Amino acid sequence: MKTKGNKVVLVGNGAVGASYAFTMMSQGVADELFIIDINKDKVLGDVLDLNHGAPYADSPVKVQAGEYSDCGDADLVVICAGAPQKVGETRLDLVEKNAKIYKDIVTSIMDSGFDGIFLIAANPVDILTYVTLKYSGLPKHKVIGSGTILDTARFRHLISEEFGVAPASIHGYIIGEHGDSEVPVWSSATIAGVSIYDQLKNDPEKAHLIEDIYVNTRDAAYDIIKAKGATYYGVAMGLMHISKAILKNQNVVLTVSSYLEGEYGHEGVYTGVPTVINGDGAARVIETPLNEEEKEKFAKSVKILKDMQDSISHLF
Repeated sequence: MKTKGNKVVLVGNGAVGASYAFTMMSQGVADELFIIDINKDKVLGDVLDLNHGAPYADSPVKVQAGEYSDCGDADLVVICAGAPQKVGETRLDLVEKNAKIYKDIVTSIMDSGFDGIFLIAANPVDILTYVTLKYSGLPKHKVIGSGTILDTARFRHLISEEFGVAPASIHGYIIGEHGDSEVPVWSSATIAGVSIYDQLKNDPEKAHLIEDIYVNTRDAAYDIIKAKGATYYGVAMGLMHISKAILKNQNVVLTVSSYLEGEYGHEGVYTGVPTVINGDGAARVIETPLNEEEKEKFAKSVKILKDMQDSISHLF
């Protein structure tokens, strides 16, 4: 039984999930956190470890090992579970394998009577968010993916390093696929209303940074994976930012994976776009103005995702 206010259930206690749980305990965003994973011993160990830190948290979260039946009265279910890509395995192979895993997970959650909001983090996140929508039967605003929230953070970080301005003071987005076809929206990237793109383009010594910052943003995950095997801290912080926007009803604009129904001229696909996030979930998509080059690149990114969605349509 739900005993407090905000209740979150985390499914998948790997590197990303465990980092999310730690961030949740540190920030005290929810009142209760239930952790579900097939490795029950690790869950029990992490529950003990996290609760031992509760005396030092500003607003401690009650952390417990959970079962799918605990999802029934949850406000938010965060899914970090998913099979990793193996050597020699194509991206399409990974999509279909994870789609089948998600059928079992989402069906089990819905059987509990869950009617809250899904937040999906496993890759390919845009496709698995679509899979969750199809298997759950929930309205689109209740099924959200982490989208390009991490890519946007990386983009702002790199710009902040160049201009000596805090990332929070930089307005700029990465949209599209959370992957190689993602699109930097340079045309509307600003610091205090001043165009970042114009500043870089008009400086011969810095013009190369337009491409360099994008490439370093796009390829950041490869560098991290090469160095330590996986990325998890950054995405965990991003997931917590989305969770806070939902649980605290903040109405903030975040580049999550949202379902398009005509916005930007596309429909029937999940992709990373600026979206108002509040207690209802993905309240509405904001159509950030794009120049012609950005529109073309975004259309190509959307097509890649749409083709991938269509490749697994036989599963539904």
